[in-house]
Amino acid sequence: MRVSEKCAKCLYDKQEKKNPDPEYLKKVREILDSRKDTDTSPYMVYLFNKEHVKLFGKGADYSAVKKEFNDLVLSHEDKLRKVIETSEDPLATALVVSRIGNYIDLGAMNNVEEDVFFELFNDTSMSEGDKLTYEKFVKECEKAKTFLLVCDNSGEIVLDKLLLEQLAKRFPHLKITALVRGGEVLNDATMEDAVYVGLTKVAKVETNGVALAGTVYDMMPSDARKLLDESDVILSKGQGNYETMSDQGRHVFYMFLCKCDLFTTRFNVPRLTGIFIEE
Repeated sequence: MRVSEKCAKCLYDKQEKKNPDPEYLKKVREILDSRKDTDTSPYMVYLFNKEHVKLFGKGADYSAVKKEFNDLVLSHEDKLRKVIETSEDPLATALVVSRIGNYIDLGAMNNVEEDVFFELFNDTSMSEGDKLTYEKFVKECEKAKTFLLVCDNSGEIVLDKLLLEQLAKRFPHLKITALVRGGEVLNDATMEDAVYVGLTKVAKVETNGVALAGTVYDMMPSDARKLLDESDVILSKGQGNYETMSDQGRHVFYMFLCKCDLFTTRFNVPRLTGIFIEE
């Protein structure tokens, strides 16, 4: 998805808040002003981070906030698992619960508020549009041999774990793999997070090989590209993954919350509306 002027301003403002150093912000401005129509917001952040490391020797440290949200969601794991398992359709509910986890996004959100996050769990039903996509999703899983979940954020991956538990119960024939980031970027989930929250206990976990808050095929190592090429069913979570993976001629199910104007406008929905679509 193209980086509009409004998106560029938002990206710049977030970097200014992160580090107001004039030299750094000059580099940020140069990157934004020289962007191509094919560049995405996650790629812009990747370039910002490279400049940050050049100037300051390291990127911004999100380790504390990542642990905070991993621990927060882990503390509610058993309660949410019960909500899923006692529902009429545990897999459908697990998909919605996992999508709610996409709220924990420090790239798109100025503030991640715990009370807002937990209020979202008051409604774990699917919309009519969700149900249509869900029917297609189930049919694809029934005939598939391999399944790939492209993960997004820390904290959120606890709920991804609950989803994969239900997927394995519903489709025991599926070989399930989860793909996380290849390095630290924002509060995105890495292999360290996957191990910490127990995602590695319910699925094979691989990395995309790059510290980028999205999934850019050409930047990934061959083994990660092979996963995208050969998986029968792909479920991609989050705005960043949608921005970098959509319109690439690949069959993908996307699931995320619309958290910024770019997405609420594209899908013509209110903020924090859940989206579940098939491309």
